[in-house]
Amino acid sequence: MNVLLCSINRLYDISAVEVGQHFYWQIGGFQVHAQVLITSWVVIAILLVSAIIAARNPQTIPTDGQNFFEYVLEFIRDVSQTQIGEEYGPWVPFIGTLFLFIFVSNWSGALLPWKIIQLPHGELAAPTNDINTTVALALLTSGAYFYAGLSKKGLGYFGKYIQPTPILLPINILEDFTKPLSLSFRLFGNILADELVVVVLVSLVPLVVPIPVMFLGLFTSGIQALIFATLAAAYIGESLEGHH
Repeated sequence: MNVLLCSINRLYDISAVEVGQHFYWQIGGFQVHAQVLITSWVVIAILLVSAIIAARNPQTIPTDGQNFFEYVLEFIRDVSQTQIGEEYGPWVPFIGTLFLFIFVSNWSGALLPWKIIQLPHGELAAPTNDINTTVALALLTSGAYFYAGLSKKGLGYFGKYIQPTPILLPINILEDFTKPLSLSFRLFGNILADELVVVVLVSLVPLVVPIPVMFLGLFTSGIQALIFATLAAAYIGESLEGHH
């Protein structure tokens, strides 16, 4: 009995271990990572200002700035249409929001001088550098996935879990619940790996080497945003079709 209690206490101690430090805010009865909220608000502000600029004075013959925003919109529509199909229209805002938030978050971590701002604990970084953010985005995708299927087929949507045979019910359920988990860890792992590589290179060699790696990180960060948005659209399209 003592051995069991000792093992439980050790597991509890391990679960309390944190990687790095965080600056906490107490909001209601919840403890949140303040640095993630601050950087997320900055990213949201950048997106809102960009949207206001894009929609402020549209021209029949678009200018350079309007051309850029229209290109981004067409790109997001193409991704949505390719993965979802004919019913892509209502999902363009959702897929576009995911793509732009992740893209701007990743680039803000590489381009904005967050480390200049000192916090009592921890430091500012890209919102996607916190696994809580990537899990939240993945859960939003999972919710959209189930909403798409239920809104189209009602409760009959759950019939897919026993197709082609009821024996596959546990596997089909497990597959649906592992999708957001894989999305979350894929995004978090790649962003964290890029930042760790740059930090290690800066500490070991002059800036001549880390700078090209940082530019490569910008490229891969954009690719990660595209992968997340593409997979989210693919999952929604799969839900609307009603098969795996």
